[in-house]
Amino acid sequence: TLAAIRAGKTIALSNKETLVMAGHLVMQAAREQNVSILPVDSEHSAIWQCLRGEDTQEIRRLILTASGGPFRRSSLEEVRSVTVEQALAHPTWRMGPKITIDSATLMNKGLEVLEAHWLFDIPYERIEVVVHPESIIHSMVEFVDGSIKMQASLPSMHLPIQEALSYPARLDTAGTGLVRELSWPEVARLNFEALDTARFPCFQLALEAAKRGGTYPSVLVGADEEAVALFLAGKISFPVIAELIEAVLERHQSIEQPDIPTILEATAWARRTTQEFYGKMLNVGT
Repeated sequence: TLAAIRAGKTIALSNKETLVMAGHLVMQAAREQNVSILPVDSEHSAIWQCLRGEDTQEIRRLILTASGGPFRRSSLEEVRSVTVEQALAHPTWRMGPKITIDSATLMNKGLEVLEAHWLFDIPYERIEVVVHPESIIHSMVEFVDGSIKMQASLPSMHLPIQEALSYPARLDTAGTGLVRELSWPEVARLNFEALDTARFPCFQLALEAAKRGGTYPSVLVGADEEAVALFLAGKISFPVIAELIEAVLERHQSIEQPDIPTILEATAWARRTTQEFYGKMLNVGT
């Protein structure tokens, strides 16, 4: 990403970890090179579209929507016995295994808060998350006058990808079958709920890492990757994902304003330390 910025290329960014781990470096480089970073994530694409023609100084808050994943109604006891197959059955989106698990734990939503912070230069305390099970409203922007703009479409990545690649034009997709038109009678009822953060400790861990800054977000990413891989391999239970990540974050000594080598080393350290804690769990179990 940094090489593309230095080359003066407009970037359609689909890798949120780039900003989570190195947002301070990427956004500074983009400003210096006068390069545009266009978001591909559906939530950030929605915010980007809502902000066109608006004065960013008039933003009161950003509101990201979350489906809540497959376990938003599950009891804590039920979550303890979640299988890999159950965790991979996302109610509204079809994605790869790792991001699907991150969506089930809401780690993905936590990472999206960090991404929104860097993309739109909004403080964390002015970025909120609301549960919206239908995944029709992809995100919202509230302005200082109390008005709210939102972007709506059926849950599909075709539109946000197309939006970034065709910008500043909007492509006419009628008859192409790429983007199914939203029929309001089909979605006559849209639901919104407050996020129960106690149910999703990974989301809380992401916010804590964000506010601590330094290399904490890089450690968060590395620990999450290892913990999710262990869960997908059937080696740990679903709740242990968050337990491992928390243990790694607690051990970490952060480095402020990290450069790329420091970020990569912090991520590698997090992976090694996650495996170390997993090994200790096995020893305790035996």
